[in-house]
Amino acid sequence: MNRPVDRARAGRTAAPVSSSRAAEASEAVARAHREEWARVVASLARRFGDLDVAEESAAEAFATAVERWPADGVPPNPGAWLTTTANRKAIDRLRRESKRDEKQKEALTVHVNDAPAPVGPVDDDRLRLIFTCCHPALAMETRVALTLRMVGGLTVPEIARAFLVQESTMGQRITRAKAKIKAARIPYRVPPAADLPVRVSGVLTVLYLVFNEGYLASGPGSDPLRPDLTAEAIRLARLTRTLLPDDGEVAGLLALMLLTEARRDARVAPDGELVTLAEQDRRAWDATLIAEGHQLVRERLASGVAPGRFQLLAAINAVHTSAPDVRDTDWSQVVALYDQLVRLDPSPIVALNRAVAVAELDGPEVALAIVGRLQEALAGYHALHATRADLLRRLGRGDEARAAYDRAIELAGNRAEIAYLTRRRDELSERPDH
Repeated sequence: MNRPVDRARAGRTAAPVSSSRAAEASEAVARAHREEWARVVASLARRFGDLDVAEESAAEAFATAVERWPADGVPPNPGAWLTTTANRKAIDRLRRESKRDEKQKEALTVHVNDAPAPVGPVDDDRLRLIFTCCHPALAMETRVALTLRMVGGLTVPEIARAFLVQESTMGQRITRAKAKIKAARIPYRVPPAADLPVRVSGVLTVLYLVFNEGYLASGPGSDPLRPDLTAEAIRLARLTRTLLPDDGEVAGLLALMLLTEARRDARVAPDGELVTLAEQDRRAWDATLIAEGHQLVRERLASGVAPGRFQLLAAINAVHTSAPDVRDTDWSQVVALYDQLVRLDPSPIVALNRAVAVAELDGPEVALAIVGRLQEALAGYHALHATRADLLRRLGRGDEARAAYDRAIELAGNRAEIAYLTRRRDELSERPDH
């Protein structure tokens, strides 16, 4: 069936869209999705009070952009265009549903009239959306997954990889979370100041995972690094710190992000291969971010309060970024900090990261024994196999190392990391086992 002609174009023949214009529009839509998704969803959530309506209307607006921008051109303000289009989609949807359900009609009247919502201590739609998704009524993993979807704009497969679960399981978890928020009438707001401390743990975990996805994107079709996500996570961490300026873990998370983000420009080679910390050109690190991160770490140490998880991770990164050369790294201090962290967070991933440091201090054989005890718990985690492969390589056990590299490559989703692992594996074929 032919589509109806747009009245604005009636009387003239539509010109074919050039390939360059189509490519420009496609790039603009992708960029807008990275930069504007959270803002559009948060704006809709505030106006309509329904996460399903917000997410689906935002998705429809982006789909419309994919269709129209190649022909009409990219609008001067893509974010405003997408927000306006998404609002219209949401209103149309609620009007359709109101014909079937009087309650929806009542909701339409309330939300389309833009009844003001309480804004709380900070007037930022995205921060309010995070606190909504991180409500204590939801399980912690559900809070994190929902916020990665609604605020970070990550796909369900990307979130599933972050949690090491099946896509179907993660999809059901997110759907149930949105339904629970709607049924329980969980308010869309930053909670009152008195309630902030008990709510902040989930928010910090969310921001950390959003940052991690930007630091090393998990999707096979994604850019290896997603600076939009790291920048948004840092922005929201700064806002959270204005809410809780004396909270050590908020300061620790911000320091951790800054010290990690400082190394971004050195992390991927011109050929697209991941560059490990040991091989990075430290002159390319951002000295301003490092100085700010170090200052935050020093402030927390001076407080005399026992550090939490994010403060310890920030301190570990401070040790790394203090060394002018990898050979100057104080590995005994790194291991000591990991020993403290393991007591707070005895997860297998923390134990794996500690093993990497132990390899530098006590040798690869000691570290390999630690990794061996983690194999069952982290069987589907590519970093376990990559770490094991490197340790086996250093011990001269080439055949075992190749097999471990193969498994790591199979499980990895980031193309820069795959390129690095592939090169390291292929180098093994150039030399026999000892």
